[in-house]
Amino acid sequence: MFAALLFAVACSGDGPKADAYGNFEADDLVVSAEGSGRILQFTVEEGSVLGAGDTVGIIDAEQLMLRREQLEASIRAVAAKSPAISAQLAVFEKQSAAVQQQILTIEKEKRRVEALIKNDAATPKQLDDINAQLEAAQRQLDVVAEQRMASNATLSVQKGGLLAEITPLQKQISQLDDQIAKYRIANPVAGTVLVKYAEAGEVTAVGKPLYKIADLSSLVLRAYVSGKQLSGVKIGQEVKVSVDAGDGSMKELTGKIAWISPRAEFTPKVVQTKEERVSLVYAVKISVPNTDGMLKIGMPGEVRF
Repeated sequence: MFAALLFAVACSGDGPKADAYGNFEADDLVVSAEGSGRILQFTVEEGSVLGAGDTVGIIDAEQLMLRREQLEASIRAVAAKSPAISAQLAVFEKQSAAVQQQILTIEKEKRRVEALIKNDAATPKQLDDINAQLEAAQRQLDVVAEQRMASNATLSVQKGGLLAEITPLQKQISQLDDQIAKYRIANPVAGTVLVKYAEAGEVTAVGKPLYKIADLSSLVLRAYVSGKQLSGVKIGQEVKVSVDAGDGSMKELTGKIAWISPRAEFTPKVVQTKEERVSLVYAVKISVPNTDGMLKIGMPGEVRF
């Protein structure tokens, strides 16, 4: 941020005296690396305009990628040990189907014998023998069902144990994916690059500054008002801001008060006289649109309320 000038300086020339003076500043953001390694690509240049989310660089993440591949191989190795539950249970399904078919055959024979008994063409003992066969087949079917349930439970426990081994590996892969994503340098906000701190080919580290960016579509004029002026200043109020047009004239712009300091402070030391520096003043921020790009950071401006 640039220090502001005091309001108490007289305006040069024959024009009316300004109510306050200050310098333009912008809310800048220092973009830092989120990964450590060599910068493979870095397209940032001072003065370039970037959009939010633009990819401006890539940091070497080869070691993380290799670690990810190793974890994937470990998952495949564990998964290979997983029992084929469906295939193993299919054996019991076939046995059950065979016994059920046998029961259907016995029941058909039973109905035939029962019909013969009615016509005195068969004996009760024949029916008893068939009932005994039917009971034996039903018991066999129950045994197969119990065996299937026991096998299913055992295989499920085995598979659950293997899944318990795989889950932590999958979590580690997710963590690596998050880290790898941060090795792509993404511009966080739209704006203009003010300062470039790094170059492609350099080795960077987490937290190391890469560049500074600020939105210059609207700048802030920081000025100071006295306690007497404070009552005539309020947030949202439109004010007139004048800047040097470059040909000796002043260009007038419309700004809006965005912030007023809640506490008084001594006049900044950039003011030359001791008498002015010991005065108590209040800082104000005035937002001024910079549609034509004329306003620059550090440029002085005059304010009239």
